Amino acid sequence: MIVDANPTVFEIDPNTFQTDVVERSKQVPVILLFWTDQVAPAADTKRVLETLVAQYQGKFALGLSDVAKDQALAQQLRVQGIPSIRVVADGQITEQMEGPQGEAALRELVDKLTMSGSDLLRDQLAVHIASGDWDNALAILQQAINEEPNNAGYKVEWADLLVRKGDLDGARTVVATIPEETPERERPVTRLEIAEEAAGMGNLEDVQVELDADPSDLDLRYRASILCAAGGQYEEALEHAMFILQTDREFQDDIGRATMVRIMSLLGKDADIAKQYRRRMFNFMH
Repeated sequence: MIVDANPTVFEIDPNTFQTDVVERSKQVPVILLFWTDQVAPAADTKRVLETLVAQYQGKFALGLSDVAKDQALAQQLRVQGIPSIRVVADGQITEQMEGPQGEAALRELVDKLTMSGSDLLRDQLAVHIASGDWDNALAILQQAINEEPNNAGYKVEWADLLVRKGDLDGARTVVATIPEETPERERPVTRLEIAEEAAGMGNLEDVQVELDADPSDLDLRYRASILCAAGGQYEEALEHAMFILQTDREFQDDIGRATMVRIMSLLGKDADIAKQYRRRMFNFMH
């Protein structure tokens, strides 16, 4: 039988604390849980953390200290109640949580410990973008850029947000500073182009009234597609562009297909809507 020398979940031994916890924390964060079966919320916290450590497949380690068996380490780390959590990273205690914690709070803690800075930033931005809170989203990005002024990826997100907020001049200025080879630079550039084009197309409601009267008018369909895309109504925008594609491939040099490609670039390749319409476009064309 082969014994894992570095199990992901382990009982904390004060005699090997330096190796098991401090040294290991220089490779992956170590979550220390002070618990006991005699306290139900502590047992629940242990169960959730054991589930998470399996799901995250070695991205963090879980050290368990049963205070019913040994309270020395808990006293040394000034644990006040049970359950109690200490996070050790790079040899230092970086965070602590006292009292019962729900699964959502524990998962948030693990995400914060294991996700890259760019992944964390995207998650934070997604929350504010979903609610249209451009100011807080921009504040998060500004802080990130201040910390890493040469990070072109942050500038991509900065320019993209400025367009969505309606600051097209600011977006143009930022885009001009992003090297052309930067991944995803196309997204803010395309969003800016669509926003500028939409600015000269009038009001979406008026276009929709005209379109209701003549659904086959491809010029109106194109205007509706661009206006919807500029307003963040991506599925509607893709549906209008799909109609053009299916109706007349020669209309304005296959602009239905080109418009679908532009809109999908705003969503990212992994977005469900983009996947759906990419399949529809492919099936129609082939």
